[in-house]
Amino acid sequence: MIAAAKIAYLQERIARYDDQSAYKELFVQLYNPLLLFAASFVKSKESAEEIVSDVFMAIWEKRKRIDSISNLRVYLYVAVKNSAINYLARQNKLVTTNIGEMDLEPESIYFNPEQLLITAEMSRRVKEIVDQLPPKCKIIFKLVKEDELKYREVAEILNLSIKTVENQLSIALRKIGAALSFDIKKTISSR
Repeated sequence: MIAAAKIAYLQERIARYDDQSAYKELFVQLYNPLLLFAASFVKSKESAEEIVSDVFMAIWEKRKRIDSISNLRVYLYVAVKNSAINYLARQNKLVTTNIGEMDLEPESIYFNPEQLLITAEMSRRVKEIVDQLPPKCKIIFKLVKEDELKYREVAEILNLSIKTVENQLSIALRKIGAALSFDIKKTISSR
């Protein structure tokens, strides 16, 4: 995930100098995480692509004013969430905007280099467990562990308290840990 300092630098370049290469870099770095986030709401890759593209177009159109945004990454996630909710409302597919009642399905799990050492079987098991988490746990797990957002940022994006984010992540991690528990002695002796 792109560092906050890099985002701030790109934001400044876009706002002050109409820097298209900075805009392109911001787009390339944040497009896929935002696409997965949008898809978790609208359940359609094409619609998610349109939503994220529209948000980035709005950023370019408002580029002279984006330097006043204190956290552009959170701003983009909130804009994508709001656009997805508006899209669903237009499609008459959404009755409520309560995040706890929505069926949010993160598309995939990204692994950092340390996690790549986990076996393919373990990766499959983790994905299965994450897919079985309650919707709120699942989206919070994805945003914190996969998209590497801070608790405060996730709370702001989802209109939740930081304590709720902490509690939901704790629930997710406990469920994953319990489901993955195994007897290390059996694993070692079976070699």
